[in-house]
Amino acid sequence: MKQQVYTVENMTCAACSARIEKILSRKNGVNSAAVNLASEKLTVQFDEDTITSQQIMDAVAQIGYPLKELEQDKQVTLGISGMTCAACSARIEKVLAKQPGISRITVNLATEQAAIAYDPGQIRLHDIKEKIHALGYEPREVEKKSAAEDARAQKEKELKRQWAKLIVAIIFAVPLLYIAMGPMVGLPVPGAIHPDVYPLRFALLQLLLTLPIIAAGYRFYTSGTRAILTGGPNMDSLIAMGTAAAFIYSLYSTFRIYQGDGHAVHALYFESAGVIIALILLGKTLEAISKGRTGEAVRKLMNLAPRTAFLIRGDEEIEIPLEDVEMGDVLLVRPGTSIPVDGVVLDGHSAVDESMLTGESMPIDKNAGDSVYAATVNTTGAFRMRAQKVGDDTALAQIIRLVEEAQGSKAPIAKLADQVSGIFVPTVFVIALIAGIAWYLGTRDLSFALTIFISVLVIACPCALGLATPTAIMVGTGKGAEHGILIKSGEALETAHRIDTVVLDKTGTLTLGKPQVTDILPAEGMTEEDLLALAASAESSSEHPLGQAIVSHAKERGLALSDTSEFKAISGRGIHTRVDGRTVLAGNRQLMAESGISLLTLQAEADVLADMGKTPMFFAADNKLAGIIAVADVIKDSSIQAVKALRDLGLQVVMMTGDNQKTARAIAAQAGINQVISDVLPEDKAKKVADLQQAGKRVAMVGDGINDAPALVQADVGIAIGSGTDVAMESADIVLMHSDLMDVPAAIALSRRTIKTIKENLFWAFGYNVLGIPVAAGLLHLFGGPLLSPMIAAAAMSFSSVSVLLNALRLKRFSFKQPKEATND
Repeated sequence: MKQQVYTVENMTCAACSARIEKILSRKNGVNSAAVNLASEKLTVQFDEDTITSQQIMDAVAQIGYPLKELEQDKQVTLGISGMTCAACSARIEKVLAKQPGISRITVNLATEQAAIAYDPGQIRLHDIKEKIHALGYEPREVEKKSAAEDARAQKEKELKRQWAKLIVAIIFAVPLLYIAMGPMVGLPVPGAIHPDVYPLRFALLQLLLTLPIIAAGYRFYTSGTRAILTGGPNMDSLIAMGTAAAFIYSLYSTFRIYQGDGHAVHALYFESAGVIIALILLGKTLEAISKGRTGEAVRKLMNLAPRTAFLIRGDEEIEIPLEDVEMGDVLLVRPGTSIPVDGVVLDGHSAVDESMLTGESMPIDKNAGDSVYAATVNTTGAFRMRAQKVGDDTALAQIIRLVEEAQGSKAPIAKLADQVSGIFVPTVFVIALIAGIAWYLGTRDLSFALTIFISVLVIACPCALGLATPTAIMVGTGKGAEHGILIKSGEALETAHRIDTVVLDKTGTLTLGKPQVTDILPAEGMTEEDLLALAASAESSSEHPLGQAIVSHAKERGLALSDTSEFKAISGRGIHTRVDGRTVLAGNRQLMAESGISLLTLQAEADVLADMGKTPMFFAADNKLAGIIAVADVIKDSSIQAVKALRDLGLQVVMMTGDNQKTARAIAAQAGINQVISDVLPEDKAKKVADLQQAGKRVAMVGDGINDAPALVQADVGIAIGSGTDVAMESADIVLMHSDLMDVPAAIALSRRTIKTIKENLFWAFGYNVLGIPVAAGLLHLFGGPLLSPMIAAAAMSFSSVSVLLNALRLKRFSFKQPKEATND
């Protein structure tokens, strides 16, 4: 099953996207088709043996929506010098087209350039240049564009065109409205075009002012007509029918004026057609600007990477475009610059700010052999690195891909809007037709009936329905990504807001995941420093994590360690060694008992430490107890605060651990957790989550994303805590890159806020149409109320779409510091 993403042209409303999905769902071999109106992308899963990508593109093009495959290949434009005739360009094309990995090549002799699309996984840019060089030609400077940059450039170009159309429409709509409405409201108009004196001039001037506006809005007519002819009318169809009716009726009135019927001057609707188009162009322009802002998060992520890198070739340092960096290249990273790609330090020393990946504010020391990641910042020293992951394989690129996939996905809550959108436009047309005919039969006034017909067509807004969900998802997932919370789909975002139980894995989630010294209890005649120095010296040859924790603690306190000899590890008990000529034992109670060492003086303290979930380690020197050092996997600083924040959100918090009940209770109490699931083997974690689900709980499982993978998959929402470089992201629905437990309540609060925004948008979109259409059909007028002007209807329709977008953009102000929403919406 192949998945292909396409960009879609000519979509204007939810009816368009629903139409495309409906057509493709009927095709044999198409497993699923999802259109995102906000990003103008179509994602199709299909069986290549049954249907081809070209057949999919043809099927959608037939209903008026050209598709373009979102290419995975990289595109490069190479200048080529040395070509003298068409045979040269043909030769280059022929040779390069045969190279594996090159999907397209076009050589232009006049501009001396070659446009090449290639798969960097199969062929390197360096190899392409070498092949051109081998043919006797010289490849020159490179210009590259990624698919994302192409799409962004295309949208910017489209926005400029939209502005140009809007400016033209406004320039002509303002005088048109003044001339048409001025005489009615007492505003002065030139005597040469006064409707009572020169009605034909009055009509012809309006016609001339309307034509450029219609030209500016020609797309409404081409798209709308094509949609009607293919059986899938959309918002453009409504606008085209409404304004065309006003324009054609006005042409008929102009002809009557020409025939000498001066009263027909009161039946001109040129200003309705012109101003409606101008207002809708204004709405579309504001919509395009707002849509652009919804994708800001991805652009910010893209801008983190540097544009160039310094390649070391022999004794030379060459500055090359980032896209030219290939696996295996040796790069120089200078102080104060961003690291270009993922790789490993070869030599040199520095501190790297990895906050964009891990959330860790302090720079991390890097030496030879350490991994470094694209877009992190080198703060102090220079170093050389070898590129290991480039282009779309870097951690940053994977994060961007996850965010883009999430923004393109649909939430289940969108299904209702999709279903309504499919029948919305035909229903509105029928209502407009019935209302127009009914008012004509009741009043015998064709002008009045036409006003009703146009108003109903123009006020209906399927756009708001189509934009309600995807815009909020785009902003919500983007906002999360900016703060290191990667929500991988719209479905995960929606499910998270229903969660009522959060299960926290203990090790590495609630705790640091590595043991630390918590208590030092020296026996009589020993000081803390004496005991710690003795214990650390004894454990210096041990590889046990508890022993290493003691060694690290001693070094942090600046204690000098003594040499050891005759080191021996005693399985399951501890160690035996000699330190400064003294025989030292270190281990558990069993080792002390077997060696005949009395623990009576510190027995009570050891029991208290064990009750607190700590591991007491006993040390003896020359057959005499020296003291106890307690070691524990300590609670993270943020865990207590995070648990409180989860409770404030109205959530039940459960700790899951393999520890025994007594130890588990002690650790949970430190974090403020009341409910504990203890003695759980790693393979049983998923079953414990399933047990909670069977009890009616909606469960979020929070774990490290590797050991807890089955439980993460089993949970309603799996939340992986780990650095952004951990590609065990696959198991989880939400990935917290900063390894900060406070991001769990933040993610759930963001989900609730986003779903609340979607519900507000849908309520507004449905409510607007449910109230607006009857008013436009003359319901209020029937009972002596006002009649809605087609121009006001057009303004209301434009405002409806823009208001939905602006409401979604309010999510940008969401605060992650203290989630306060305590109840589900």
